[in-house]
Amino acid sequence: MRFDTRRASRGIQPCELGGPAPPIRSFWIGGFEGADHINGAGRALDPATANDHLMQAESDYALLARAGVRTVRESLGWRLTETSDGFDFSRVRKLTAAAHKNGIQILWTLMHYGVPADVDYLDEKFVARFVRFAEAAAREIARVSSASDAAPIYTPINEINFIAWAVAQTDLIFPYRGDARADALGFELKRRLVRATLLAMEAIRAIDPSARFMHVDPVVHVVAPDDAPELVALATTVRAYQWQSWDMLTGRIAPELGGRPDAIDFIGVNHYHSSQWEVGTERRLEWHLRDPRRAPLAELLIEVHQRYQLPIVIAETGHFGAGRSQWFDEMAREVFRAHELGVPVHGFCMYPVIDRCDWNLCDHWHNSGLWDIPAEPDGTRRKRRLDWRYARALKRWQRRFAGSSHASRQIKTLMPESVPGV
Repeated sequence: MRFDTRRASRGIQPCELGGPAPPIRSFWIGGFEGADHINGAGRALDPATANDHLMQAESDYALLARAGVRTVRESLGWRLTETSDGFDFSRVRKLTAAAHKNGIQILWTLMHYGVPADVDYLDEKFVARFVRFAEAAAREIARVSSASDAAPIYTPINEINFIAWAVAQTDLIFPYRGDARADALGFELKRRLVRATLLAMEAIRAIDPSARFMHVDPVVHVVAPDDAPELVALATTVRAYQWQSWDMLTGRIAPELGGRPDAIDFIGVNHYHSSQWEVGTERRLEWHLRDPRRAPLAELLIEVHQRYQLPIVIAETGHFGAGRSQWFDEMAREVFRAHELGVPVHGFCMYPVIDRCDWNLCDHWHNSGLWDIPAEPDGTRRKRRLDWRYARALKRWQRRFAGSSHASRQIKTLMPESVPGV
């Protein structure tokens, strides 16, 4: 059965979950920041080097395994991998070796915003170049995988909707500075990115027919300002933009791109405190001020499932500073509520699980991970420092999910008595 179209608070009935669960090793997932674009100031980002994760992958994975987290999201990074001499897959080899040693499953993102120096989002040649990279990456991942590994799970291009918005309307990604025809350009970019994704999936499946695909984008909530009821229709339109990439991939719109229902094995949902706003003013519906216009995450997840009837993964969520454990509590509570209503959420990714620096202010660190990375006297950041409030919240929700009769068959935790730090 499908969900009633009424809101959860008005008595939505649970849906049937049928079908095999996605092959995710643990419900709790650790996400490592992977945005490798060149920022608006022209500075190239490499977060896995900045927080020393690339050098400490083995010990980072060991920390996660001991905390009951057996699955991670990692970004390979097109810009970081393709060189003038070909492809450098040393990251794949290093991360895969560390994962095998610690019993960790990697969910691979191939492109996380960054592109090689001679590739342009606005050039039609983008498509063929990305497909070539995806094919080479899949071949290398297949080569280094072990017989005991689960079927690989790929996100070919992370956040198609977000990239289209960032390139068409902002200066977040160098050298783009927005465009007077932003709406038309954004839609054109989504079409190109979707076409590149679909062709890349064909290339990956030719190498490994068992490959699965998670397509990730933010879920958002947009409202009109209280004093501008004439903007209600515009808010509805802007809010509906969030469906465009998934609709294209599944062939609901623009079927000439080649989308089809089985293009998505499960939907990756990203949601942060800034994911809800007023149209026109762009003011955020402040989470810390408990803006009553905010939509609960459970209701957004219900809406996603109503629309696509596919398994869902919370692919990114997190907060910073003292509020991160409270945010995690609320998001976990909402996901648990969605579970109780029958929404098939098969994973919850804490993002980032190790702290990250700001994209634009690279010397500013968010204090947003399960582990922080305090600055050392020489300015480097290597040592991991556990946030105990966050860790206690994780342990509490691991127990509650594991004890729920409505929990997904994929929920597996080690339930450690303590969550060790370094």
